[in-house]
Amino acid sequence: MATRRRWLFADQLGPHFLDDEPDRQVLLVVSKGVFRRKVYHRQKAHLVLSALRHRAAELGDRAELIVTERYRDAVTGPVEVCHPTSRAARELIRSLPDATMLPPRGFITAPGDFVRWADGRPRLLLEDFYRDARRRHGILMDGSEPAGGRWNFDGDNREPPPRGVRTLGVPPPPALAEDDIDAEVRAELDRWERDDGIRFIGRDGPRRFAVTAGEAQARLAHFLEHRLPVFGPHEDAMLREDPLMAHSLLSASLNLGLLDPLDVVERAEGEYRRGAAPIAGVEGFVRQILGWRDYVWHCYWYFGPRFEHRDALHARRSLPAWFAGLDPDGVGSACLRDVLTRVRDTGWVHHIQRLMVLGNLALQRDWHPADVADWFARAFVDGYPWVMTPNVIGMSQYADGGRMTTKPYAAGGAYINRMSDYCGGCPFDPKHRAGADACPFTAGYWAFLHHHRDAFAGNHRMRQPLALLDRLADAGEIAAAESRRRDF
Repeated sequence: MATRRRWLFADQLGPHFLDDEPDRQVLLVVSKGVFRRKVYHRQKAHLVLSALRHRAAELGDRAELIVTERYRDAVTGPVEVCHPTSRAARELIRSLPDATMLPPRGFITAPGDFVRWADGRPRLLLEDFYRDARRRHGILMDGSEPAGGRWNFDGDNREPPPRGVRTLGVPPPPALAEDDIDAEVRAELDRWERDDGIRFIGRDGPRRFAVTAGEAQARLAHFLEHRLPVFGPHEDAMLREDPLMAHSLLSASLNLGLLDPLDVVERAEGEYRRGAAPIAGVEGFVRQILGWRDYVWHCYWYFGPRFEHRDALHARRSLPAWFAGLDPDGVGSACLRDVLTRVRDTGWVHHIQRLMVLGNLALQRDWHPADVADWFARAFVDGYPWVMTPNVIGMSQYADGGRMTTKPYAAGGAYINRMSDYCGGCPFDPKHRAGADACPFTAGYWAFLHHHRDAFAGNHRMRQPLALLDRLADAGEIAAAESRRRDF
């Protein structure tokens, strides 16, 4: 019986997606139709294609890389493939006459374990899953107790930026050197735009993220030595001159499959065990990977295809063209302009900028959650449907009605003022909810609560905000003014 080729999708490019079989042949496919159907960030397209071509070069004669319009046109014989990360890809594999689908790799908790944990629960809360995963995999555990005596160090990891600083002063990761493959990919994307009518959003630029397992390992080592020790306290803070802060920048590498997440969290734990990094920061980092990353992957499959169309708050407005097309030039709000500019120029900002600036804006403005999730998946270098559907539908936009979170992630300008240095010099005042200088986030927050008062009436975590809303004599006027706002 002929040995089946291993088909590697573009997010399955690390060594853990191949077994120790030096003669196993590998299939890699570039589908132009994917880029024809949706408009992606130019740097995301470059990253994915460069990673595919670098993996083909590493494998040499073992690999065949095919550029075609459709994936199925490249599959002409028996193949086996690790469970893919999208429903569309899974249905494609199931439709092929001679394809074998292997269990998923690139995540830590097995699907069956998640289902056994989730079944029968009215809410699938991250904290509950995370504790179960810590116990199951023995990560940051001292016997049956959590390392450091607490499961959760969030309270230590929510400090605003230090006063009077413009950066945290943390060493940035070393720049990556582009090579001939990167140049070939850039020329290829230019041809697609010129000859095939394929369009992109965002700006081209130097490659900022790893495309090989070696590059990803070097980035991981640098983070563990230089950034993990100071990661925790300010992981939710924002500084306009320090877009990276102490974040790992490993999400793109993890989501391309270049790093094994279990190896990453075990190595982070090792830094704590040898006294090189404090428990609060290590726990916060482990929570992001063993906790949140695995959690959203499993929620994507567990909730099923209807989840991406949930719209519990009946948010039906379209994304404005300036936002959808990454055009920040007319934006006056300092935080929004800076964050949108960085997405345009790099395809990346950290999680609080995504959640509390971009997502917060979309939630307050009643933009359609499915459109918001699709935008995040296309505009970010680490964005994929499995990542962004639960993150946006369930968390950021509260469109599932509270299945994943206990309250909406809405906040006014006071939060941004406390957690950043954006508000100084901004034409809008975070303390003002009315008038020409009313902060879009402050006024938008009260308008959002006014508009959805009935939906939140039974939520005990919204009792205090709604009580404050009731004290505002001008709540109706604010809501009316914000419905007409065009100046952000």
